[in-house]
Amino acid sequence: MDALRELETSYAMFSVNLDEAIGLRRNGRFVKAHQVLSVTPALCRRLADPLLILLRAMLIHAKHFRIVPNLSPLDPENFQQAKSRRAASFNAICSRIFLSQRSQFLHKITTLLELVENLSESFCKAWEELNDPSSLQPEREWDLLDASHYDLNTCLRESVVLLKCFLLALPDEQLLEFNAALQGSPVPSSSPLLSPKRHLAHRRMTLLKGQ
Repeated sequence: MDALRELETSYAMFSVNLDEAIGLRRNGRFVKAHQVLSVTPALCRRLADPLLILLRAMLIHAKHFRIVPNLSPLDPENFQQAKSRRAASFNAICSRIFLSQRSQFLHKITTLLELVENLSESFCKAWEELNDPSSLQPEREWDLLDASHYDLNTCLRESVVLLKCFLLALPDEQLLEFNAALQGSPVPSSSPLLSPKRHLAHRRMTLLKGQ
């Protein structure tokens, strides 16, 4: 799938750039490390933005067409940041509380959406702090960059697994509509998939958030 290939390419560029910057810093080449790091926030957004599009497309499609794939809850041990672990723990708890598999699926997607948004913001904020001459804790900011990158990778892997489960549950006749959503194209109003359905007209899902 083109969306997955683009995500993997974006992650590879992001990861290689950050690893190079961290390696240069460890070798005492601080100026060069900051030069290499200067493009990393843009690479972070290049990964986060399409990942958010993918997750939102799955969320909207699943809510509209009531897609119910198989899934497992997030594992806190797969994350480094405390905030990420708390979100994953909450998702794991909710997966045991929610009786509906659909509610579990929607909650996990929403959790991943929040995590990706927060982690990309955290990464960019840490980069800004490192570029502030008055920064008092550069070690902490470098660690935060590394941890944010790690957790973003976890979110990417979770999203890939989730997408595969989603596609297995997706009817063949809905593939074009879902692909259009990924590309940012509107679904034709004449599509029979968007015709009102009585039994769904007044249904609402209120609980949402995470392999």
